Amino acid sequence: MSAPPAHTISVIMPAFNAAEFLTRSLNPLLAMRDAGAIAELIVVDDGSTDGTAQRAGEMGSSVLRAARNAGPAAARNLGAGTATGSLLWFIDADVIAHAGGPRHIVAAFAPEEVVAVFGSYDDSPSAKDWLSRYKNLLHRFHHQQAAPEAATFWAGCGAVRADAFRAAGGFNAELYPQPSIEDIELGYRLRQLGRIVILPDLQGTHMKRWGIVNLLRTDIWARALPWSRLILQRKNLPDVLNVSRMERLRAAVAGVLAMSVVAVLFAPGLWPLSVAATVLALGLNHALFQYFRRHGGPGFAIAAIAYHQVYYIYAAATFAWCMLEHRYHGNGNAPSQPRNGRP
Repeated sequence: MSAPPAHTISVIMPAFNAAEFLTRSLNPLLAMRDAGAIAELIVVDDGSTDGTAQRAGEMGSSVLRAARNAGPAAARNLGAGTATGSLLWFIDADVIAHAGGPRHIVAAFAPEEVVAVFGSYDDSPSAKDWLSRYKNLLHRFHHQQAAPEAATFWAGCGAVRADAFRAAGGFNAELYPQPSIEDIELGYRLRQLGRIVILPDLQGTHMKRWGIVNLLRTDIWARALPWSRLILQRKNLPDVLNVSRMERLRAAVAGVLAMSVVAVLFAPGLWPLSVAATVLALGLNHALFQYFRRHGGPGFAIAAIAYHQVYYIYAAATFAWCMLEHRYHGNGNAPSQPRNGRP
């Protein structure tokens, strides 16, 4: 019995006004291509105005130009349409892939039932400000701590069998014309075709700098709202990553903590309730607190955990809003999605 043919990897990088990132993100991939670890590197310029396509071409990448800025879902689909590899490795333009990525990807696809894999950011994000470190390290924590079997997909650094990608219909670019949960939604469809596996060793350095306005807009309008609507439409709340049962419990405790603090302002005698909620929140977030402490010291950890309670509150409030929306407007239509970061 002959062995199955070896996999070949096509890297697809959607890029919109990403010229500042490409020098760092393309060089490792070009080295992988020159070493034969990947078959091709395709940068899809999504209507950029900053010379992204020129920079990628000058560095030696294959470049496709989208007719207009149609979002990363459409850009990835365009790249996948010309890719020749048996595996499609999607990498965001602001992610520096680690050199061992191709080896980990090919090994993970050895079982034929595996249709997709994804990794995580590393623990050294490029942006050193407090908010960026919090956001990027939190993303890594969830992916590194998660069970190996996933129910969704992440396209920041994730790979899909080319035939499975096409069988699933690719990213839904019509429903998600701007960066949103297009990879999560694709993951639900891929999961019907086989297994999706999280690879802790498949990593990349994230270069994005987060500001509070961009973070809130992304967390709420581009993530929580469309994901909540998708969950309610599909009637399936997965027990994975940042929507796991434990995360839901932590969100509930964060809500109790917030209400207890407000209550103490009007009834100081209720302070033991606030203390108890604080202790419970710290206990439930102990692993995350220690993780933040190791990567930024106790001051950073305290501030990060405090802000994280705020995150739980607005994420839970968004889901509650969508439940009311779903109840009173029905579920016959596809969930509406934000355009340009707004509903």
